[in-house]
Amino acid sequence: MKKLVLIMVMAFVGVVAQAQEKLNKNAKIMIEVNGNCGMCQKRIQKAALSVEGVKSAVWDIESHQLSLILNEEKCTPLAVKKAVAKVGHDTDEVKATKEDYEKLHTCCMYERKE
Repeated sequence: MKKLVLIMVMAFVGVVAQAQEKLNKNAKIMIEVNGNCGMCQKRIQKAALSVEGVKSAVWDIESHQLSLILNEEKCTPLAVKKAVAKVGHDTDEVKATKEDYEKLHTCCMYERKE
């Protein structure tokens, strides 16, 4: 009888663990994004949050790091990088076009790396 109860408990734990694994599809990602000020911060975060699947986006002015929580089934880090580049900010992988960069306010124009 004890063996039967033990087997049932083990089976239940295995099912619960597998269900938890399926529920956790969110990933924490860090992306380097160029910018200077609070206006940049608002623009970068808004662009990142506009991508479907992004749950959280926080850009740190000091470190230039964009911290993301995203659903990997709905979007990719590359999609976020493209959205951020579209509003004029270079990322570690995707560069903004010259036209998008030049639309930035003068205080937001950072030194670009070629």
